[in-house]
Amino acid sequence: MPAFDPLTYRYASRRNVVYAKNAVACTSVPLGAQIGLDVMKSGGSAVDAAVAMAAAMPLLEPTGNGLGSDCFALVWIERDKRLYGLNASGVAPMALSAEKVRAMGYAAMPTEGWLPTMVPGAPAGWAELNRRFGTKPLAELFAPAISYAEEGYPVPVNVARQWERDSRRIAKAMAENAVPHEYWWKSFIKPDGTPYRVGELFRLPDYAATLRSLAATDCESYYRGALMERIVAFSRATGGYFCEDDFRNYRPEWVEPITQDYRGYTVCEIPPNGHGITVLMALGMLNGLTLPEKREDADYYHKVMEAIKLAFADTKTYVADPRYMKTKVSELLDPAYLAARRALITDRALEPRASDPHCGGTIYLCTADREGNMVSFIQSNYTTFGAGVAVPGTGISLQNRGANFSLDPASDNCLAGGKRSYHTIIPGFLLKDGAAVGPFGVMGAFMQPQGQVEVLVNTLDYHMNPQEALDAPRIQWIGGRRLELEREAGEAIADELRAMGHEVTVVDDRISMGRGQIIWRGEDGVYTAGTEPRCDGAVTAW
Repeated sequence: MPAFDPLTYRYASRRNVVYAKNAVACTSVPLGAQIGLDVMKSGGSAVDAAVAMAAAMPLLEPTGNGLGSDCFALVWIERDKRLYGLNASGVAPMALSAEKVRAMGYAAMPTEGWLPTMVPGAPAGWAELNRRFGTKPLAELFAPAISYAEEGYPVPVNVARQWERDSRRIAKAMAENAVPHEYWWKSFIKPDGTPYRVGELFRLPDYAATLRSLAATDCESYYRGALMERIVAFSRATGGYFCEDDFRNYRPEWVEPITQDYRGYTVCEIPPNGHGITVLMALGMLNGLTLPEKREDADYYHKVMEAIKLAFADTKTYVADPRYMKTKVSELLDPAYLAARRALITDRALEPRASDPHCGGTIYLCTADREGNMVSFIQSNYTTFGAGVAVPGTGISLQNRGANFSLDPASDNCLAGGKRSYHTIIPGFLLKDGAAVGPFGVMGAFMQPQGQVEVLVNTLDYHMNPQEALDAPRIQWIGGRRLELEREAGEAIADELRAMGHEVTVVDDRISMGRGQIIWRGEDGVYTAGTEPRCDGAVTAW
């Protein structure tokens, strides 16, 4: 083989959209997409494909998700002409409270160790999707992941980049308290103490054994069986807070999607505790604004960011476990309230603050099958490798979603046992006149609603194809008046935004700017798909 550097690309490349008649599977690593397509070619549905991919992705992209992740799904069932929402986000251990964490000396939730871990929802979510809409047994759907876990697979480029970057974070946590992190280190770091690099084979036989247990018990062993007992025993032995009832009492929840009309289409999201409502609020504000004729205009970036900032100011304040929210979703999406927020947008950068509506933060995949069924699915550790805690002998690495809890007793999102935290992962779905157009998503913590808004505006205002909508330069609100702008947008636009009062940093590292996938279905039933250029994304089609 000729010599080359897999991390160097000196010239811009272009992908074309992918068309398919029978089936499409998209995700951030090629092997994951191939698994989904293979399932559908063997007679499985879009839901079967999504479950098979979801079970493999913690192995194929462990920097984004794990067997201890949460997940959300939007599922279009063609025979029902209906979109279903699934919330499989976890809950905090009953033994934890904000008071306890503050008493330990914390002013905010940490991101490593046992404190931010929560009961994982993903395995229960897979089982629930399979029970309600699946056509194949879990043993068959998990078989590809089991094979890769035992035989190994070569680590993709961008996964390796994140692996190397986040291993330094876990190493620091190890130095402070090695005990809860030791098995994670043995599982995800090579014997010589270095992270797995591009093209190196990664194996995790314990992962295969756990998937076999999940398949044999319909994932019940994770919540009410041997796997649960191992998780709880390890937690007790190493300073964690889980007890058996935390798992026994957990159930995922079917929810009604929330919506916003935009440019003649209906945008659908999972309701809180997820922050998909941020997307809907921003689009509701943009509905009343005139965007420039050409997208590559500072006015485009300015207006989109101002709407995002105002939406985030509210959702970061009011979104929580819906059982604890004092503010209703209907109040946040009320047209009069959004009009009042829109009126704050001028030609100058805002310092956003929450208003009072009572007065008026992964992997993403999507699938589509020959029957017209489609799935928008997202699964996440939250901070790359999550808490850096893994359960010995299981391959289960735990998310740190609890880091999004507040410790302020006045906050709706204040930490409490059995409570869901504010959640950053959001699958999206687009409808037109009640018919399915298709799934879309952009992963990446607090970039997710921003990326979704940008992709939707690219699609519906600027009429970009799915690939072009994902390729276009992005901008990200960091806080206050601070923005990050991809270099491809150009220095001239950066300078114009600075003149409007924005504090702009031009960035070259595109991984933090979101990683998305799109599948659109035409009136003739033909699918058109695009995949993210900022990761190792792939579209497989049949």
